Amino acid sequence: QVQLVESGGGLVQAGGSLRLSCAASGRTFSGYAMGWFRQAPGKEREFVAAISWSGGNTYYADSVKGRFTISRDNAKNTVYLQMNSLKPEDTAVYCCAADPWWNPGTIATMIDYDYWGQGTQVTVSS
Repeated sequence: QVQLVESGGGLVQAGGSLRLSCAASGRTFSGYAMGWFRQAPGKEREFVAAISWSGGNTYYADSVKGRFTISRDNAKNTVYLQMNSLKPEDTAVYCCAADPWWNPGTIATMIDYDYWGQGTQVTVSS
């Protein structure tokens, strides 16, 4: 079992920044690829970013590429999502998830993610 707890969400003006954190406990954190997903009201959950076990590989949704940065600190069992140049359309509940595989073909889907956090709300005002 891996328990995931997100933090760092809040209300920010358009153009601002936030850094989300996802703290993991339980099984070996460094054995999992980690992803961030988001879900806006009335919309389906969508992929945001993912990072491999070592942090050497990352992958982003086109909508956040160049604005968001995913990173991890395996010593702290934590994955981060630095969000810059935020837009109102980034408003959503952001969840982190753990995937035992790094498969470029599926890392942007929810197929292989075994564990999910409860999420943290990000609201971007215009």
